[in-house]
Amino acid sequence: MIYDRIARFYDRLFEPLDRHGLARWRAEAVSLLPRDAAILELGAGTGRNFSLYPNGGMAVASEISFEMLRYAGARLGQSRIHLVQADAQQLPFADDSFDAALATLVFCSIPEPSLAFAELTRTVRSGGRVILLEHVRPHGPLGYAFDALNVVTVAAFEDHFNRRTANLAEEAGLVVVDVRVKLASIVNLIVCEVVKSNHDR
Repeated sequence: MIYDRIARFYDRLFEPLDRHGLARWRAEAVSLLPRDAAILELGAGTGRNFSLYPNGGMAVASEISFEMLRYAGARLGQSRIHLVQADAQQLPFADDSFDAALATLVFCSIPEPSLAFAELTRTVRSGGRVILLEHVRPHGPLGYAFDALNVVTVAAFEDHFNRRTANLAEEAGLVVVDVRVKLASIVNLIVCEVVKSNHDR
């Protein structure tokens, strides 16, 4: 797996991006999670969001890459965060286990986003929030450049540069309540709500 191979370099790769806005946007995304709640993070990576988690409640950080989880473990300290190796497309949690979920720069690399959104809908209670911070296909002519770049990034890094993640979330049944555009629409902070019918329950 690509993320097992790059785990030891991952933090260094993201340090320049964090200095140029990504750290601020991560903090904004995590700030939208409820306090004193059961939180799920999809694709927690090396745990760069751990220090930002809201106080109180329970947190589960899931990640498919074993090596990423190994580095994330070094960030745990005495925290209440539980690490779980899991595929976002097939989560090992019961229905309605969480009050909210978070994913930052994750849905670009999930093979079938619809499966992951279905799992979020299943494991997050009705009325719960799903917060996504994702790089997406930008508006205007730059979008066509991302379409071309996507051919390279998928082959090299399994990373889809031209996904329309807010649209995918809506198509999967989540209610998109806010999209905050960052970096000339290359990055979106997407706030969703889980709405379940009685049949879903």
